[in-house]
Amino acid sequence: MSEEVRSMFASISGKYDLVNSVLSFGIHHRWRTKAVAWSKAKPGEAVLDCATGTGDLALAFKKAVGEQGRVLGTDFCAEMMTTAPEKAAKAGYVIDFEVADVLNLPYPDQSFDISSISFGIRNTDDPVQCLREMARVLRPGGRVVVLEFGQPKGFLKGPYTFYQKYWMPLVGGLLSGNRKAYVYLPETSSAFPAGEAFLGLMKQAGVFHKTEAKKLTGGIAFVYIGHVAR
Repeated sequence: MSEEVRSMFASISGKYDLVNSVLSFGIHHRWRTKAVAWSKAKPGEAVLDCATGTGDLALAFKKAVGEQGRVLGTDFCAEMMTTAPEKAAKAGYVIDFEVADVLNLPYPDQSFDISSISFGIRNTDDPVQCLREMARVLRPGGRVVVLEFGQPKGFLKGPYTFYQKYWMPLVGGLLSGNRKAYVYLPETSSAFPAGEAFLGLMKQAGVFHKTEAKKLTGGIAFVYIGHVAR
């Protein structure tokens, strides 16, 4: 991933949780809970959470896999993970956090049962390679779980477009001190393939025997699951 993107995330890392909660009205936590539930994560499984950021999805997975399970959170931007260990400790969870690039994961084949990424795949230089790497580290029968923004249609389209174009840069800029970041982030989400188009990327990756897309909040976000053959 580009140094420019890494620097952008580093600059907003301290306010990332606050801005997320304000801009999503807290709904992003429910989306992560849904993603974990749809992953069918079981006690004792091993999970790799890529682009973990401040660790919210890693924590949700740790709750599902329990003490017997293992969760490793990684991010290419070390600054984004600054608060993650403290959040895990406060929740009573043992979670490891490491710096790693999802396009070139430093882990052996067949090391995990689930690999996940939330609101990060659209910021990679090569989403298809990202999917291949996430699948490579999975054991037979493993699941790749992607939580990402979509583009809602129908009555939500107009209000959501206004929200992305005007409200997110205004509020995100005021709270984070980096308006440019909150222009970039909605622009990337509005341009990124969603729904059937993203399933097309999963098919292009050539590593899944089954894929599915689950809509959240009228298509504002999606959970995609790619199943690796047993």
